[in-house]
Amino acid sequence: MPDTWPETAPTEVELTAGDAALVVDLRGGTLRRLTVGSWEVLDGYPAGRVLPGWRGATLVPWPNRLRHGRWSWQGTGLQLDVRSPEEPHAIHGLVTWQPWTVLAEADGSVTVGTTVEPQPGYPFRLAVAVDHVLSADRLTSTLRVRNTGDRPAPFGAGFHPYLSVGEVDDGGIGEAELTLPARTELVLDGGLPTGERRPYDGAVGRIGECALDTPLTDLERDDDGWWHVRLRGSAGELTVSADAAWPWLQVYTGDTLPEGQRRRSLAVEPMTCPPNALADDVDLQVLEPGAEWAGTWSLAWTPAA
Repeated sequence: MPDTWPETAPTEVELTAGDAALVVDLRGGTLRRLTVGSWEVLDGYPAGRVLPGWRGATLVPWPNRLRHGRWSWQGTGLQLDVRSPEEPHAIHGLVTWQPWTVLAEADGSVTVGTTVEPQPGYPFRLAVAVDHVLSADRLTSTLRVRNTGDRPAPFGAGFHPYLSVGEVDDGGIGEAELTLPARTELVLDGGLPTGERRPYDGAVGRIGECALDTPLTDLERDDDGWWHVRLRGSAGELTVSADAAWPWLQVYTGDTLPEGQRRRSLAVEPMTCPPNALADDVDLQVLEPGAEWAGTWSLAWTPAA
């Protein structure tokens, strides 16, 4: 028998543009690292490690939590794997731990992709690709999803970047200034919807001791249909923007993360749907066989003077 083995070394792809450098982990298609000079714009993780707190993850075929992993589609009950006895919910989709491949690569851009195969709890087949384009002052990412199965497929999607504006110690994100484009908050209990929505003032200002793990919608958009989140700290200002494909946004200050990771950065998560959407049938995308969907978001930076 040949003495051959599967590749075991971590695999990733890197883009550069001016002072900006992006590393995409091909385990999960994850945004592992983004630097601008000495500024760690994304609060990422070391090569080859298990990403803590879903840092930089691509979330397909659902973002956020699904209560007890249970949902139904066209009269059929479905059960997804749950995270743990302590948190008995399915979370953040199915692609974070599986291999992705480089589909195309050029100067300043790369496309990575994977396939969601039919499985217990999600009996649909999706082709998933992300196009990343890096310039000196911006990362633009387009998620594309195609139904390659033979039946209509419901899904949701999201991204999970943690933004760093210069603070590296626990609690440091409290010094940052935050502006959100939201007018409505979805009320949660244990990370899952209660059914209540209430008005939200996105003019947060200095974060201070404010604890956020909050899904937001009814988003204010510019004339092009894009919404914008602005975060400013000692290293500079970051702007997360997203097009009309993303009607939801979640922000998370990391209060429940382990010591050494807690409240040092802010997760800003574009989402197509809210928590528990597969079960509640709220803002789901449904693709017919052969149909496609796409949504674009971007992260821009302005270093401090």
